[in-house]
Amino acid sequence: MAELFERLERFYDAVPRDGAHTEDFGGLVLFVRDGPGWPFYARPRLGVEEPPSAADITSVRARQRAIGAPEAFEWVHEVTPDLLAVARSAGLAVLEAPLMVLDPSALAIPVGADVRFLDHEAPSFATDVAVRRAVGAVGFGAPGTSNGPAGPKDRDAAVLPVSAEELADERRMMDAGRRASALGYLSPPVADPDLRGVLASGILQRVDGVAEIAGVATLPTARRRGLGAAVTAALARHALDAGVDLVFLSAGSDDIARVYARVGFRRVGTACIATPSLFPTA
Repeated sequence: MAELFERLERFYDAVPRDGAHTEDFGGLVLFVRDGPGWPFYARPRLGVEEPPSAADITSVRARQRAIGAPEAFEWVHEVTPDLLAVARSAGLAVLEAPLMVLDPSALAIPVGADVRFLDHEAPSFATDVAVRRAVGAVGFGAPGTSNGPAGPKDRDAAVLPVSAEELADERRMMDAGRRASALGYLSPPVADPDLRGVLASGILQRVDGVAEIAGVATLPTARRRGLGAAVTAALARHALDAGVDLVFLSAGSDDIARVYARVGFRRVGTACIATPSLFPTA
């Protein structure tokens, strides 16, 4: 298990470095994105034995506010167990997300869904990226596994143009084999307008032999039909076929973790994601 967590730590440290520079604050490192794109987080510095302090968190938060980045922190509880209490004492709310690793022999591909991978050379690539992001925005805007009213109309309203620089970055990452994106549809298609078109999406991030599945989202109108599981399983199969031997993800809740368990993932620990509490204690 120690070797597993070591590999995950190296992955977490490597992923942001491709598009960010780092700033050290005691036991924490802040990844500051260079150029457009989703902002990164702060996490424990790789190889530093002393756990981060409340003062380190306060310094990072001040820097994040100064540069307009979210006050976000991530770590693996089993690797840095003392940080949970420290983060809460510093006024952060901590989501304890099930950290899950794929058992390749148990990978199951659900039926009833079609999954299409984005092709960075296709004429539709810019539109596909925009739709993938829109599905994510709508899906994560209504977290959980329950059905809800938000559907294709909300997805279409959330589609925003993607800059040429961001598209170039996506293409570069895909060319290097470090990213894959997938879109999910019902199969066969149905007449219901709330179940048409792209209904789920997700991405895969890879560094060497380790890959993380992230951003898996399903429109609330289309939940409980296996779409999120199908996207996850397809991304996992893609990673294995590319030579990855460690595929992992973090589930937003125990309910969501049960979806991933059905396609072959097993819990190995807890991924902590911290953001400012609505009612800070410090």
